[in-house]
Amino acid sequence: MRWQGQKLGDVDEAALPGLEARSGVLRTVKTPAFEGMTFHEVLSKSALNHVPGASRMPFAWTINPYRGCSHACVYCFARGTHEYLDLDGGADFDSQIVVKVNVVEVLERELRRGSWNHETVALGTNTDPYQRAEGRYALMPGIIQALAASGTPISILTKGTLIRRDIPLLVKAAERVPVDVQMSIAMYDDALQKAIEPGAPTTQARLDTVRALADAGFPVTVFLMPILPHLTDSVEAIDTALRRIKDSGARTVIYGALHLRPGVKPWFFEWLERNRPDLVSSYRGLYPGASAEAPKAYRQWLARRVRPLIRLYGLDARHEDDYPRRGMRPGQGHVQPNTPGGAVSFTPTGPAATPAQPMLF
Repeated sequence: MRWQGQKLGDVDEAALPGLEARSGVLRTVKTPAFEGMTFHEVLSKSALNHVPGASRMPFAWTINPYRGCSHACVYCFARGTHEYLDLDGGADFDSQIVVKVNVVEVLERELRRGSWNHETVALGTNTDPYQRAEGRYALMPGIIQALAASGTPISILTKGTLIRRDIPLLVKAAERVPVDVQMSIAMYDDALQKAIEPGAPTTQARLDTVRALADAGFPVTVFLMPILPHLTDSVEAIDTALRRIKDSGARTVIYGALHLRPGVKPWFFEWLERNRPDLVSSYRGLYPGASAEAPKAYRQWLARRVRPLIRLYGLDARHEDDYPRRGMRPGQGHVQPNTPGGAVSFTPTGPAATPAQPMLF
């Protein structure tokens, strides 16, 4: 995303480094309630982003109401996207948050077009729609309502517990369209989680959110990704993760090894050198040069380790390498009310109901 392609108007040329002479920045906001963070409020030209046909993603459309993410996950694959804004993928990505304040208005206009085919729209494929900024700007309720009113299926991937605020809206939306919800929970050691995901909700808070969504009738998927070599890939660590996932009420697990794309690799290795220098050499061997994926042999070894434990806990699961591609509708099912008291049940709408999004934060 380039600034020029996302915004309208021409307001302030005396902006922060990297934002100078950019059109469409309405204002830059700092507030004591979000210490250390800066919000750049912009007017976006578009809300719906078309995924290139060659993409591995199983969906064609996404919405990203925010750019950058306060979860500050060291491994976040999206860090490199901030460089397109002339910001860095490290501290800037964590603290310089671009907010598309008119995204709901623009989305409603785009959904009214006669050419819109009501394909599934995925949220959370780049940065989290329920990060801390959502508590201030509350863009998601309008997005959910607009998509549901237009008859557009919805898929949400988040690690933000703020989604609990919108459970009533999601249940209502599910009366009209398929709604799929996934929660990203990679770390089950509290100290490691705090070190590597310093701005994200705790693991237990996210598991409690899975329970709340499951109790509302959603067949929640948990993304056990990334699994970190030598840090979270032991039998004990995986067993603990799957047990807690099962106890939370989730139905499905998507698991896979760490990806280190060029935009994130320097920041991850910087963290590794500070926190686990003993593992630097091993990681350089696993992710040499420009390599983003762990070696196929490691991924196969990981699958052999995980699969028996998945069977033990009776979870439906899929390895990221087996993930369905474009053409399969995420979720293959939706939630419908079935009692006056508001209880809901899952109604399959196709074979092998599976979750929506293979990308994490």
